Amino acid sequence: MTMKNNVREVALDALIKLDQNQAYSNLLLQSVMKANDLSDKDRGLLTELVYGTLQNKLALDYMLKPFIKKPEKVKDWVIHLLRMSLYQMEYLEKIPDRAALFEAVEIAKRRGHKGISSFVNGVLRSVQREGVPSFADIADPIERLAVETSHPEWLVREWTDAYGFEAAEQICRIHMIPPKQTIRVNRLKNDRDTLLSRLNEAGIEAEEGDLSKDAVKLLKGTIASTPFFKEGEVTIQDESSMLVARALGPERGETVLDACAAPGGKSTHIGELLEDTGKVVSLDLHQHKVKLIKEAAGRIGLSNIEARALDARKAGEVFEPEQFDRILVDAPCSGFGVIRRKPDLKYSKTPEDSARLAGIQLAILNEIAPLLKTDGTLVYSTCTMDPTENEQVMHAFLKEHDEFEADPTLAERLPEKAAPYVKDGSIQILPHYFGTDGFFICSMRKKGSQ
Repeated sequence: MTMKNNVREVALDALIKLDQNQAYSNLLLQSVMKANDLSDKDRGLLTELVYGTLQNKLALDYMLKPFIKKPEKVKDWVIHLLRMSLYQMEYLEKIPDRAALFEAVEIAKRRGHKGISSFVNGVLRSVQREGVPSFADIADPIERLAVETSHPEWLVREWTDAYGFEAAEQICRIHMIPPKQTIRVNRLKNDRDTLLSRLNEAGIEAEEGDLSKDAVKLLKGTIASTPFFKEGEVTIQDESSMLVARALGPERGETVLDACAAPGGKSTHIGELLEDTGKVVSLDLHQHKVKLIKEAAGRIGLSNIEARALDARKAGEVFEPEQFDRILVDAPCSGFGVIRRKPDLKYSKTPEDSARLAGIQLAILNEIAPLLKTDGTLVYSTCTMDPTENEQVMHAFLKEHDEFEADPTLAERLPEKAAPYVKDGSIQILPHYFGTDGFFICSMRKKGSQ
């Protein structure tokens, strides 16, 4: 068995596990890499095969459909194998069709019987001979876009309704491009120019970020295993996510509540902006996630973060009214803004999820509202692009709480590039604006009872 064949077997196992367990692709891939001794080249191929097949699943099924007469009789693992093989044939120019086809048949022989290997061979040779159907054959433009970019049709329709077809198309297409890794400079230990110079000296190609003044974009090399990361000089974080703590605008000596804090990226950013003064109370529902917050604070060297396990919807039972100068609610959400990092998200959500989550989001906001001091700032953020979870939650909260108002000063705390997108105290960042994750950030001020 060749190493490359090994990689395809490992990739197939990962795809099967993802389908069966609904595990997050990024976490599963990390554990698979740890369990298999792969070279850098093979790790790259494994990532490409898993993410690429996942990312293009609906398009691959559309291409395979004419060649599989009775799909209900085909075993799940065989479908995964056909998708992965077709992905190599249609999307990866560096892999010859004959190599992808040969490896698929060999895997089918090992895992199944002769009939299965003959079936796999027959389907892929028919594809090779006849070619796949064209997306242009799909008359409805929304359905065509959904199939071609492998997004559920209901989701594409929602984005079209919210932002127009052109923006929906740009969102779908950028989701097919792998994101660049970005890191946040810990300004307590470094400035961005010095860090860039040292990264490049260490053989890690990097440049200034596109959006956040705290951001460095990695062009070549990885950061997690380096002293830069281990010693807390940098944190791995998307640029749009870096804007959240800036929007909150913490000042030295203040007490801040981060109501939904794990894994701690925004809490540590707030801690850094406080210059390790004051206090950040970081909550999460699960004890094992609280551990991640503590580890992140320890790695960076912050002493002003107090992490504890607590459901934010019960915060009023633990904290005094008007205890905090600023509060961040980075709410649990559908996560559609991070599809490029977790392509499986596209297929695991339903239209009902956003309505259910909006109820949780509003409950958290209602519970923490009394904990904020008068003249304090409340920031609500999500990594999604669904108005149900974003603008509608914000409007519902403001309607119920006349002591709060939309913050007219938000744009002053955000980068120049982002400021034009601010409207009524909030900003919806779509992924194609800056090549970042999709993010919603809303700032509200507590003006006191009316």
